[in-house]
Amino acid sequence: MDADEIISKCIGFDWDDGNLLKNREKHGVSASECEQVFFNRPFVTSPDVGHSSYEARFYTLGKSDSGKHLFIVFTVRNNLIQIISARDMNRKETEVYKYHEKNT
Repeated sequence: MDADEIISKCIGFDWDDGNLLKNREKHGVSASECEQVFFNRPFVTSPDVGHSSYEARFYTLGKSDSGKHLFIVFTVRNNLIQIISARDMNRKETEVYKYHEKNT
């Protein structure tokens, strides 16, 4: 099953208090901005193979309702998306996202 299929079976989000605070305080990204990425098109998702030793992890490039470009690392547990980390995209990630934005 690919990442898009896994996400399509999700029914919501599950927030860990530590990650929720870290994303807000360290990276200035709110929970609602993270969730918006999964409803706005396009969003680009790939497996995060380098960090998936315990469970499958993914990263997503997408944008919030306000147009903020975000890089999000997440896992899926019990059909719920659990955000591990979220931050603004770097320059290279933004280029990849804009390429997908133009070609979808």
